[in-house]
Amino acid sequence: MDLLSCGKVTVFPQPKAGTSIFTRNSGLNLHSGLSSLHSLKLSSGKYKLQLKSRVPSKKLQHPYALAARQDYPQNADLPRQYSKREKKPFPIPIVELRRAARARAKNRSGQPRRPVPPPKRGLLVKNLIPVAYDVLNARITLINNLKKLWKVVPVHACVFCNEIHVGPVGHPFKSCKGPDSAFRKGFHEWTNAALEDILLQVEAYHLFDRLGKRIRHDERFSIPRIPVVTELCIQAGVEIPEFPTKRRRKPIIRIGRKEFIDADESDLPDPDPSVPLKPILTEIPDSEIVAPSNEEETVLLAEETLQVWEKMRGGARRLMMMYPVRVCGYCPEVHVGPSGHKAQNCGAFKHQQRNGQHGWQAAVLDDLIPPRYVWHVPDVNGPPLRREFKSFYGQAPAVVEICVQAGAAAPEQYKPTMRLDVGIPTSIREAEMVV
Repeated sequence: MDLLSCGKVTVFPQPKAGTSIFTRNSGLNLHSGLSSLHSLKLSSGKYKLQLKSRVPSKKLQHPYALAARQDYPQNADLPRQYSKREKKPFPIPIVELRRAARARAKNRSGQPRRPVPPPKRGLLVKNLIPVAYDVLNARITLINNLKKLWKVVPVHACVFCNEIHVGPVGHPFKSCKGPDSAFRKGFHEWTNAALEDILLQVEAYHLFDRLGKRIRHDERFSIPRIPVVTELCIQAGVEIPEFPTKRRRKPIIRIGRKEFIDADESDLPDPDPSVPLKPILTEIPDSEIVAPSNEEETVLLAEETLQVWEKMRGGARRLMMMYPVRVCGYCPEVHVGPSGHKAQNCGAFKHQQRNGQHGWQAAVLDDLIPPRYVWHVPDVNGPPLRREFKSFYGQAPAVVEICVQAGAAAPEQYKPTMRLDVGIPTSIREAEMVV
């Protein structure tokens, strides 16, 4: 193993103090004793080693600094799955929030108050309106593309539980926790999956006024529920005639901590008709879906699907930074707005003690767009997964796994959990020899 096979590593003269060197170009194998640095390619972080040259040369008179950098780790564990009896942790611990609040109050003493963000004043963030349209169109494009790839890449779902698998046949792992799983010894009973199994439909109440009164318990059936990503885009500026919402052109006037009045807009000209800033796409009916005709078209469709998947998640993350989203700490209920609703429909563990009320906290991106992890199949045309080699297989979001099996390249951020660099044993004896 020489230096060129150890990743993107370069040897430089020793830099001055306070500087560091990181490069992408490969250097010459000046040190034959660097074969042990192969582990640098398989780990994360930054490394610096002081090396002395063994090659006598006029140009190599000083020690050398070797720097290796890897943005993603070799292997990473999946996000922890909390049981139904556990409360979700806060995205930022309470201790850190209090410490940050004290630091802000200390630094703000004697200084003018910072301006209130536009969403808290009832206004829109102008530069995020195109982002909201892109997120909504990306979601619709993702649904249409998955319907097409669905005809090429088989997806299976268990009859008794909510687990799914992407591949020619279902996996053999004993992980079913559905009804009568003890009689089946944990084996799954596979059938054809639906689109709702791949993209979980997380819904939220549609708010006509984002700053209005909270939804009461007796109003829970009179207010429509729509996909949470759509509701987030509407509050960020997307105009959909079926779901009207109140748009203010002047900031609200606070008369109390929780009370406000709308500013007088009579002096402003009449608003223009609600015309979408960008055309909004529509979902293709299932009867009109046409599968890709050849392998090249399938690969292009898979790559486009990965792009819109990342575009939807990245845009939604940007919108959540300005428009708050709440999630219940006990159940999957999500609410888009400054504070959660008052509907007492939480049925999670010990909901009787809370009278069915939700425990609202700040939401994360996976609460809005669940990644839905599935087992990664290393070779679709090879042998199926084996139960004895379960610890050697990785996992990836269902959308990513479908696109990878369709021919797209695996994105870098998902490679650690897919364990692409882990060798699969060929026999049980070989697996037992692994330390």
